[in-house]
Amino acid sequence: LFNQGYIQAPAFTDERGIYVEASQVVESGGQFLFEGKPVRREFGKIGKSLKNMVSPDEMYQAYGADTLRLYEMSMGPLEQSKPWDTRAVSGSMRLLQRIWRVVVDELSGDARVTDDAPTLADLRVLHAAIAGVRDSMDALRLNTPIARITELTNHITSTYPSGAPRSLAEPLVLMIAPFAPHLAEELWARLGHQASLIREPFPVVDPAMLVADTIDVPVQINGKLRAVITVAAGCDVAALEAAARAEDKVAASLDGRSVKKVIVVPGKMVNFLVS
Repeated sequence: LFNQGYIQAPAFTDERGIYVEASQVVESGGQFLFEGKPVRREFGKIGKSLKNMVSPDEMYQAYGADTLRLYEMSMGPLEQSKPWDTRAVSGSMRLLQRIWRVVVDELSGDARVTDDAPTLADLRVLHAAIAGVRDSMDALRLNTPIARITELTNHITSTYPSGAPRSLAEPLVLMIAPFAPHLAEELWARLGHQASLIREPFPVVDPAMLVADTIDVPVQINGKLRAVITVAAGCDVAALEAAARAEDKVAASLDGRSVKKVIVVPGKMVNFLVS
């Protein structure tokens, strides 16, 4: 059993406290008007009783079923009630359009992926997305995977403006499929696959790609933050202290002062106690 929250939308009552058709309310000069008369706005679950229905058919016609699915899943945690905002639906449509352009050339309609090998940085972003999507979907946190997919899409479009490696594009399509199945099936076919992607295994994370090469470590003097240094992951105590001392701001603050003690917590922080 998983109790889902309500989808809420603005509802409006007139001077008698009777609900009026929300679709016929207009905003003017900071007021909400129904047939020229002011009404009071409140929020409640979408339904006939509050006269604030949002027709799925209208959303399908204006934006497509995939966009509606994606928007509903991205609104927030599944168990919480969430306000509907038709104006925000276009944001989900833009994400799907960008994913389409990762695979398809808009002028020719042909697939624009390449067989180039992805870089190590590409693989780290990809596998971070896969891990986030798998973990969140298992926990029914359906808004979080969309954020991870958006991050991956942003990386691909900024890094490969003229054609992404197939090894990045195909996992992206497989991950968006549960949210936008019609788009994903079309893109999968454009990528040259004859069979439906529903039979394809979901992308699997490589744990080695989730291990960072470097980490950021705060450096304090008498408990006050003075700098943040970037060091190799797994850096030992001696190397961490040396890197902290070499940082310009820290070196300037320590100049001429007596260091009574140095507290080093590997991977966490360096703190110089001075007099």
